[in-house]
Amino acid sequence: MEIRSLELSNFRNYSNQKVKLAPHLNIIVGNNAQGKTNILEGVFVCAIGKSPRVTKDKDMIKWNCSFGKITLEVLKTAGQKKIELYLFQNQNKAIKINGITINKISELLGEFNAVYFSPDELKLVKESPDERRRFMDLSLSQFNKNYFYALRKYNEILAQRNKLLKTSNNAKVVADTISIWDEQLASVGATLIEDRIEFIEKIKKPANEAQKYLSGNKENLELSYAGMVGENVEEIKQKLLTGYKENLDKDMTLGYTTIGPHRDDIKIVVDSVDVRHFGSQGQQRTTALALKLAELEVFKENTGEYPVLLLDDVLSELDQERQTKLLKRVSKIQTILTCTEFEFANIPCKKFYVKNGVIENIVE
Repeated sequence: MEIRSLELSNFRNYSNQKVKLAPHLNIIVGNNAQGKTNILEGVFVCAIGKSPRVTKDKDMIKWNCSFGKITLEVLKTAGQKKIELYLFQNQNKAIKINGITINKISELLGEFNAVYFSPDELKLVKESPDERRRFMDLSLSQFNKNYFYALRKYNEILAQRNKLLKTSNNAKVVADTISIWDEQLASVGATLIEDRIEFIEKIKKPANEAQKYLSGNKENLELSYAGMVGENVEEIKQKLLTGYKENLDKDMTLGYTTIGPHRDDIKIVVDSVDVRHFGSQGQQRTTALALKLAELEVFKENTGEYPVLLLDDVLSELDQERQTKLLKRVSKIQTILTCTEFEFANIPCKKFYVKNGVIENIVE
């Protein structure tokens, strides 16, 4: 999978810019606040239908403009795709694939896949379990639409169960009614957990290989799913049902459901140390990057082709040895990397310079 061209119209600080990308390493060079990250954002929006940086679509529209547009031309094994994503100030976004309007984000997922890494991705390792659940959910939803549908259904059922827990002061009414939601929640939740466990099983080997590679064979990475586990879906479901009953009094007191996939985590251990809580900044940074590199391999295994890798200002956070290792590692797939300076003469790449929302191809 590779991007042939990207066009940004009234997007962030871009009026109208079209850029043709190389099939391997693309370097976007420029000072801070010139629009480098905006390019990666525009690409990633075409993969998942929303920004990794803001919650409101209108925030991506250029100042004083009524609409914006991102156009992505992609070459896949199955053929060419043209994704057009329209952003509006006062209405929902519109998306076209090969000229045909789609009505649901689920129809976009899988049409173009991307893995995104920015300095904020350090949160994946060092901050709350929300970040690690988001990591699993984003990956799985891109190559497994059934997971996306199940996740949406789970959140809807969870909201109904929590509503019952919050609104009823009568313990008997809750006890008599909640079993309806428990059965549905456990059934869908068990499916999510099984898919996540399989994801962790697939990602842990390439993640460890990436960790060793980046650390010069000095660090060993171990991953495991931290939550309700079982041998199969039915066993997980029964464990969830038992957990709901055992925690009902607690759930009623707190007003929300305290167990399930919405509370689970990934345990991340480097050389016997839980890096989520006790790892050094350098270990956490390397581990976050290793997880993203491993994510590429899981995409390849599930879809038959690599996604596009988006690296935002990652070089400034690494020493020179790890910079070189990373660049050599990603040279086999299409990568778009932003940086303020690039001094690797021996690394084949296509370079662009960005200043005030203008992109220029650097020919050397």
